[in-house]
Amino acid sequence: MSLVFLSGASGFLGSHLLRELAGAGHTVRALSRSAASDAGIAALGGQPVRGSLEDSDALQAGLAGCEAVFHAAADTSMWRPHAARQTAANVEGTRRLLAAAARAGVGAFLHTSSVSAYSHLVHGTMTEATPQRGGDSWVNYERTKYLAERAVREGTLPWIVFNPSHILGPGDRHNWSRLIRLIDMQKLPGIPPGIGAFADVREIARAQLRAWQRGRFGQCYLLGGEHARFVDFVHRVGTALDRRTPRGATPAWALMAYARVLDAASRLTGREPDVTPEGAALTSHRLQVDSSRARSELDYVETPLDTLLADTLAWMRDEGMLAPR
Repeated sequence: MSLVFLSGASGFLGSHLLRELAGAGHTVRALSRSAASDAGIAALGGQPVRGSLEDSDALQAGLAGCEAVFHAAADTSMWRPHAARQTAANVEGTRRLLAAAARAGVGAFLHTSSVSAYSHLVHGTMTEATPQRGGDSWVNYERTKYLAERAVREGTLPWIVFNPSHILGPGDRHNWSRLIRLIDMQKLPGIPPGIGAFADVREIARAQLRAWQRGRFGQCYLLGGEHARFVDFVHRVGTALDRRTPRGATPAWALMAYARVLDAASRLTGREPDVTPEGAALTSHRLQVDSSRARSELDYVETPLDTLLADTLAWMRDEGMLAPR
């Protein structure tokens, strides 16, 4: 079995990657920023390495002797005041990790990018052959995911890139679970007009492990899931929780206008708003993802949305994140 290095292990996808890697018998050194993260990593079978993507010395020490890097850490903020911090983490952090891995003689770099590297500027069904437009985007998250992926592809290490869509599943505390909690509390102000492709976090982690095991270097993989309008998604959650939800979607122009008002107010309060212009743009997009390459080459599974949602809600109930029935 191999010694591997993992960034983002305390995050949603990273924790599932840690489980898969450790479960397959690999020794996992996982980057950790705090004592709480140390404990969580150790509980999942990893070896915490205290440091950050800004700490070249910690990265070099953690990478010594490793065969592969799984890079899952990212700043996913959709608020413009966080742009400099996000660029430092997503772009400069990735470049720093690549450089340290090359110096350590690591043989593989597996990078979690995002469909956001293609950007909401792309219309129609995305395939791996679709030109990426993240570099043209006004949304900083899309631009940084594009630039980080470019750095990986243009680097000297053998690489594999993964572009997940909307990640859902057990362990989600900050992504779609926020919307689910608003529905549970009946505080959801409206529904975005876009379409999502809901990918199972567990299957994304399994696909990454298989890609490494099968040596699929120099390849990128879109990892999507069942497509559903956000209206449909919200209604499914409302039915499962026995909660009322808005009937229809908020028009894109109205959602953007609302987001701009909140964004202007946030400049005075210094508090991140619930809806930002960036978030409004992405959730108004009609995302269409073709995962056929991953299904064919990595045995990737697109879990049916009802099953995925049931598993997510069951986990949230167990964690006390939803009101008792």
